Amino acid sequence: MTLENIVVTIVVGLVAGFLASRVVLGKGRGWFWDIIIGILGAIIGGWLAGVLHISVNVGPSILNQIIIAFAGAVILLLIWRLLFRRGK
Repeated sequence: MTLENIVVTIVVGLVAGFLASRVVLGKGRGWFWDIIIGILGAIIGGWLAGVLHISVNVGPSILNQIIIAFAGAVILLLIWRLLFRRGK
C-alpha cells in the first residue's frame, strides 16, 4: 500500500464517516471517529456491493468510493444504534 493509497483511504473515510454521522446521529463524532467509521463503512459497503453485484459509477473514482463508504457507514451506524440504544 502506497502513501497515496493511505491518504485517499483516510480522506474517503473522513468524508463518508462525517456525512454518515450527520445523517444517522445528527452530529459528527469527531475527526478521529469519523475516519474510523468511514473506513469500516468502506469495508462493509465494498463487501456488500460485491455480494449484491452493485456497481457505482457516477463520476471520478474517489466519488464512487465515498458513496460506497457512506452507504456502509450508514449501515454500520444504524446497526450500532440498534444494538447500543440508550434510554428506557
